This record gives sequence, C-alpha cells and structure tokens, in this order.
Amino acid sequence: QVQLVESGGGSVQPGEALTLSCKGSGITLGQYAVGWFRQAPGKEREGISCLSIKDDYTYYTDSVKGRFTISRDNAKNTMSLQIHDSAPEDTATYYCAAGAVAGYHDFDFRAGAFRCSILPAGFDYWGQGIQVTVSS
Repeated sequence: QVQLVESGGGSVQPGEALTLSCKGSGITLGQYAVGWFRQAPGKEREGISCLSIKDDYTYYTDSVKGRFTISRDNAKNTMSLQIHDSAPEDTATYYCAAGAVAGYHDFDFRAGAFRCSILPAGFDYWGQGIQVTVSS
C-alpha cells in the first residue's frame, strides 16, 4: 500500500522559515516526479512546485518563487518543501504528491531534461495534508 505522509507543519509568524517533509512508503519516490500543492480555506487546491523525476527541472508558481525550495532525498525516500520567508497568504493545508502520468512529466528532447507539471491530474499518489498557519 502506497502512503505519503507529511510532517513539519504548524504555526509561524510572517518572515519565519518552515520545512515540510513527506515520507514515502510502498513507493520509491525517486521513480516519480514529485510536487507540492496547497489549499487555503474557501479556495481550490493549487499546485505550487514540482521536481522532475531526475531532479533536473524544478517549477515554482509565481506566488512562491524565490521563497520556497523543493527537494528530495532518495536515500531516505523523502521529499521536502522549505519555506524561507513565510507570509500570511501561505496559510493553507499542504499536500505532497508523486506522479508518473504520461504526458505530464515527460522528457523534453529540446531541453535535454525531464519536465514536471503542477497539474493535479499528473499525480498518482497524494499525502493526507498538513496545516501551515502564518500569522502574527
């Protein structure tokens, strides 16, 4: 049974740092593109970052670019999202995901690297979500 379990959430003040982790079991994360999504109250789930299967491409949505960093540790079968400079608008439930759906994370021959997509349909497995609250 595949499980993705997030940890590291909580409450922080604006400007503080926070690191979310996601541990995989029953799955080898190194064989998938991975991503992070979030859902704020009253809003739809949005993709915020992804990392390609070979770690040769990352994507960040404009709202988090320069403030968040996605990474993975294949030896520990984990992935992480570092929030360097939190803001109140980052308050949401955060979800990790892993995917290998054809057409979403394919090899880009022109770029010579794998890509990744933050479209939810491209992901096969999801964590249960963890709350992050940024408030003064």
